[in-house]
Amino acid sequence: MEREKRSVGGILSSLSLLCVVLDLQLDGCLAASHAEIENHLEMGRKLLAAGQLAEALSHYHSAVDGDPRNYLTYYKRAAVYLAMGKFKSALPDLSKAIDLKPDFMAARLQRGNILLKQGDTQEAKEDFEAVGHKAVLLNSPSNEEAQNQLERVRELDDRLQEAWEAYDRQDYGESISLLERVVELSPWDPNVRELRSDCYLEVGDLNKAVQDLKPTTKLRNDNRAAFLKLSKLYYTMGVHEESLSHVRECLKLDQDDKDCFSHYKQVKKLSRQLESAEELIREQRYENAIEKLEAAIKTEPHVEIYRKRAKERICHCLSKSQQTDQAITVCTEAHQRDPQNPFLLKDRADAYILNEEYEKAVEDYQQAKELDGESEEFKEGLERAQKLLKQSKKRDYYKILGVKRNANKQEVIKAYRKLAQQWHPDNFQSEDEKREAEKKFIDIAAAKEVLTDPEMRQKVDAGEDPLDPENQQGSGHHQQWPFEFNPFSSGNFHFKFNFN
Repeated sequence: MEREKRSVGGILSSLSLLCVVLDLQLDGCLAASHAEIENHLEMGRKLLAAGQLAEALSHYHSAVDGDPRNYLTYYKRAAVYLAMGKFKSALPDLSKAIDLKPDFMAARLQRGNILLKQGDTQEAKEDFEAVGHKAVLLNSPSNEEAQNQLERVRELDDRLQEAWEAYDRQDYGESISLLERVVELSPWDPNVRELRSDCYLEVGDLNKAVQDLKPTTKLRNDNRAAFLKLSKLYYTMGVHEESLSHVRECLKLDQDDKDCFSHYKQVKKLSRQLESAEELIREQRYENAIEKLEAAIKTEPHVEIYRKRAKERICHCLSKSQQTDQAITVCTEAHQRDPQNPFLLKDRADAYILNEEYEKAVEDYQQAKELDGESEEFKEGLERAQKLLKQSKKRDYYKILGVKRNANKQEVIKAYRKLAQQWHPDNFQSEDEKREAEKKFIDIAAAKEVLTDPEMRQKVDAGEDPLDPENQQGSGHHQQWPFEFNPFSSGNFHFKFNFN
């Protein structure tokens, strides 16, 4: 029995010693944990002051995890969230701080401000009234701020009601005017932005409708409806790249969304055709580009802006590929649909130049320059057309040989041979006829020389006459004739032809 007593006493003594040891260890752990939390809070404060928000937030996360019952830690983390513009994340932290300390008025005031900006006027009102009541009891200056915010709550409710009434009676301009202040008071409320966006749509201002709708994709979770609406608006405006980007955002949220997927297929097809056409134009594959552009018109026959754009590019392709008559027809039709487009006038002017209709080319370039006075391309084009018009009233080498401006060297030589034989002075009997033939023959030979010389032909195409003495001063170029004769001698003419 005595032995058992000693045994039990020994066990109790050991347990007492163990408890003492455990208490000491627990006190040490708590002390270490508290020091750690204080360190995180201090680091968070310093980093926040330095503007290193992400790093500060990381320390506040650790502080909250270390002491989830500390209301101030939640409040401080909410301050970081607000500095980062993450008001949705700040709101739960402020609510938690208030739950832990219901009379924490700074958190209530901050939460009320967020709720007001979100358009939650009833909840915001409750917070401001609670702050005001507590401030009166404590004779605190917070009461004045709370009263000011309560006045804003009342103003917001009144203005919003008036805006809806104006919208319902279809007075969209008045509704937009009222909503300007509403959005200022509650910039984080997606409902008021959607309402103003609808008003802008009703008055036909698509750009402002888009500007109001864009923020709602972030203000409202899983806002597929806004992404789809934005995509359709951009599509209607002719900005197919943005349309495709926004409908893809919708599908990221739900790849099985039928409405988004249906619209995506249409936008993707049209975008691919238009982008492919532009690539072909860069490669100067104009016929292939025209096929893609005509396909794009079939893909979207109802939105006029795409038809206009496609016709403009077809006009460009026809002008560049020197299909002058067709280019003039298509460009004219496109210009009737889109009279403010200077590029249509520019491409038609180039076609007129190839057709040697210089006065019309000058007129088109003048109109293009009036529409876009900053364009160097239009300015240079007008100067060139004016030079060609002036030159055409003097000596036109293309007309002399009867060839188009895009005739190649072989066509020029062929025309020269035919006309040289026709107007050979030895083919004529009377002196008057021979002199007339001589003049014609000189012009024919000069035209052949100029149009088969790349450098001189380039000058002609730029509106200059390389054989004009005024243009030759200082150039060092001397006229060499491809035949031998004495145009000033009397009697018989003897010509030696050089058809090379």
